[in-house]
Amino acid sequence: MAIVDPIYEGLASGWKHLDGSDYQGGDKPETLEADVVIIGTGAGGGVAADILTQAGLSVVMVEKGPLRSSRDFDMEERTAYPNLYQQAAALKTADKAIGIFQGRAVGGSTTVNWTTSIRTPPETLAYWQSEFNVKGLSAKELEPWFEQMESRLHISQWAFEPNRNNGMLRRGCEQLGWDYTVIKRNVLGCWNTGYCGMGCPVNAKQSMLVTTIPAALSAGATLLSRFEATAIEHHGDKVYGIWVQARDQNLAPRPEKLMLKARHYILAGGAIHTPVLMMRSGLADPMQLLGKRTFLHPTVLSGAVFDEAINGHSGAPQSIYSDQFVWRDGAAGELGYKLEVPPIHPVLIASKTLGFGKSHAELMANFNQLQVVIALVRDGFHPQSQGGNVSLDGRGFKLDYPLTEPFWRAARAAFASMAELQFAAGARRVLPISEGVGYLNSWQEARAAIADMSLAPLKTVVASAHVMGGCPMGEDKNKAMVDSLGQSHYLENLSVMDGSVFPTSLGANPQLSIYGMVAKNATALGGRLAPGSKVPETAPDTDPVADAAPETASETISPAALL
Repeated sequence: MAIVDPIYEGLASGWKHLDGSDYQGGDKPETLEADVVIIGTGAGGGVAADILTQAGLSVVMVEKGPLRSSRDFDMEERTAYPNLYQQAAALKTADKAIGIFQGRAVGGSTTVNWTTSIRTPPETLAYWQSEFNVKGLSAKELEPWFEQMESRLHISQWAFEPNRNNGMLRRGCEQLGWDYTVIKRNVLGCWNTGYCGMGCPVNAKQSMLVTTIPAALSAGATLLSRFEATAIEHHGDKVYGIWVQARDQNLAPRPEKLMLKARHYILAGGAIHTPVLMMRSGLADPMQLLGKRTFLHPTVLSGAVFDEAINGHSGAPQSIYSDQFVWRDGAAGELGYKLEVPPIHPVLIASKTLGFGKSHAELMANFNQLQVVIALVRDGFHPQSQGGNVSLDGRGFKLDYPLTEPFWRAARAAFASMAELQFAAGARRVLPISEGVGYLNSWQEARAAIADMSLAPLKTVVASAHVMGGCPMGEDKNKAMVDSLGQSHYLENLSVMDGSVFPTSLGANPQLSIYGMVAKNATALGGRLAPGSKVPETAPDTDPVADAAPETASETISPAALL
């Protein structure tokens, strides 16, 4: 069956796309104008671009990563990680204790995520309303927006038998009488290959790469890939432009720059890069909120060896989860944890397990019998779980994320839950992924060992694929950088539309929460920006802003002329 490649076909039809590695500027930087400039093309940027172009607005999208398509997705980890992930999937917190997976390509993390689509838990929304004065985001108020995006992105409950990796999670829950749910996935015509994390080779995953971004480009939007937003030009309560710098094939900086000017600017670079750009540009932050309270759903892992084949590399990566322990002690109580499974691919698992030499060889020799459960710890609700801190350093940024005692209590409880579940499902041996703990041969042995096991940073493997917070929303300026619609409290023509606005973590995988909230906010913004009302204003001569934007753009040109 022929696989339709919307990127290939769209480019052939004349989409306006400029690759920074090819861009040849003049003696001085040129200026590109639009109604709206969007920085970032992931879950937030993609949805915003689609909705705003439908509203009749001209849109420029900017992405630091490359534009890839299904023709580039060869189901090889060695290809996918360096080409599609931040820092080749090796991004870590400052102390190296937490590994972080984030996408870095057109489509952002939606290009490489595992398709799990869960609405924002009502408990989270209620907490935001009571503790952060967030308005208009109750479960009832968000329902039509979730329904809209679920329809737009073909999100529905996985109708097929889960793979053996997920099946063991379900079996363990059934044996113990625990809660479990069949996951909703954003797929259409899925081949059930299990390689979502390497880019969908058949375009079944309804990521931004094959849905909203092609729709926006077909409606006349412009895409700049391999361009990085380096500085926001601002003065008083307005943004006057954003500088973007070209990158080469390896994403190293090139000297060429462009000035982007618009009536409104949307930051959608994600929970690390949006606050970093705002800090680097010197935007107003009187309460010093930017980069603070960055959340990760820090995640611990438990391996189990079964007598039967699991083949966790094959089949939908995530199709079953359990919320048995997420809200057990209330939102602000002990940190709850969500139980899911990851896909089991060789490099991914080898890099997230411990040991070397014979012990690691033994583990990998049992690869096809290996089942893995992960526990995503809900952070940001407990008084001693305030998340991490993104800050600038001489070369870029760093993310400090202290693993506090409440996290370790949750991690220990999670290791016990995962081991109990895996033995209940029929595991022969269970291996908590923490240094100093070997294979455990029964639930009784595991319960005693886990109660006494030593847990610590770098000793216990902790990972994350969910980065949230750092630019919180709400109506109280003492606690929020943007209002409940994502509009900046300090700049009248700047919005933030990504997971950085979450005041806490979610307690669930974030993509559908971003889709629904951005659909709501972008629709409201589109209504405010009637086409043709005002042209971009000119920055004042005495602009006190961004350190990295000293040049003056030489010539304003249309996107068509540039491309």
